Amino acid sequence: MEKIMTVLVTGATGNVGSVVVEQLVAAGFDVRAFTRDPEKATFAPGVTPFKGELLDVDALRAAMDGVEAVFLLSPVVPDELNVTISALNLIREAKIRAVAYLSVFRVDETEDVPHFASKFAAERLITKHNMPVTILRPNAYMQSPGVKDALGHGMFPFPIGQKGVSFTDIRDIAEVAVLEIQRRLASNEPLGPEIYEVVAEDVLTGESGAKLWSEALGRPIKYIGDDIDQWVQSLRAFAPNWMAYDFKYMMKHFQEDGPVSSAAGLERLRERLGRNPRSYHDFAVESAKLWSEASN
Repeated sequence: MEKIMTVLVTGATGNVGSVVVEQLVAAGFDVRAFTRDPEKATFAPGVTPFKGELLDVDALRAAMDGVEAVFLLSPVVPDELNVTISALNLIREAKIRAVAYLSVFRVDETEDVPHFASKFAAERLITKHNMPVTILRPNAYMQSPGVKDALGHGMFPFPIGQKGVSFTDIRDIAEVAVLEIQRRLASNEPLGPEIYEVVAEDVLTGESGAKLWSEALGRPIKYIGDDIDQWVQSLRAFAPNWMAYDFKYMMKHFQEDGPVSSAAGLERLRERLGRNPRSYHDFAVESAKLWSEASN
């Protein structure tokens, strides 16, 4: 009988990690869900919870014991760099055969965004040691927490400005991660680093994002505006000060640089997925329909 491979997923109960877990199970893997509070989550058959945090070296080492692959998602925390480098070193020590690491789009151009800089340093370690890692570079998530509530108050809540931003559907992140883990595990030889920009083709500005949601929901949605400092003040109501300050520079990057998908990146992503990446337009239409059905 063919051996069932085991994959460790960090951040397994979060926005992205939970979708990765779901798709790995659907692909036939045994999954270890590494999370701080496994008792608060319900896991599907085929998922084994492992309690721990990434800086708990002993817990992470134990969770990696006997696994063939890792999906590495580092949380946005003040010591993210320490967290990620420690985890990558443990992966090297354990001789893990396949890794998908969640980085960020255009990470090499944004040295003043703290959590971007941490991810770029991790990418350099991966490259230097020729690790068997697929680096996934998404942009802002379509499924960002709080979007539905903000839209319920008639606001498109991201001060992304006027140059344009291409978003990412987290289901595409999970799909590329699974495909890459499968490819690496099927190889007879270790495969070196690869990078995929997991970003949609359509481009949103603040105003066009509000217009798109207005059409999808059938009611007026207003753009929150370009005032980043005002947005940061509202963010501080439910996020720590260091995170709000970090995200301030991320929004400055969106407004000043306009991080949109590239033709080369899209072509490479289409080849990997075998289709076009999910668009923000389709996500908005799909979400509006689901929300409407749920309220009826």
